Amino acid sequence: MDSEKHACPVCGQPVATVIKRHKTLGAWVPVWVPGPCHNPECEAYVDTGAEPVEEPAKSTTKKTAAEKN
Repeated sequence: MDSEKHACPVCGQPVATVIKRHKTLGAWVPVWVPGPCHNPECEAYVDTGAEPVEEPAKSTTKKTAAEKN
């Protein structure tokens, strides 16, 4: 686990640590990254009620020959 404290790169105030993941050699690996800044005077400010931004899910279902036509 990452023991260092994260700070906003714009204003320098401490921010929460967020766990994300990435795939390495076929396994999902956790990565601890800085979270959003909640300082209203900062340019990188993110409202606490804002929706999280996520990548769209990839479809894993295969289409049949009838669906392809």
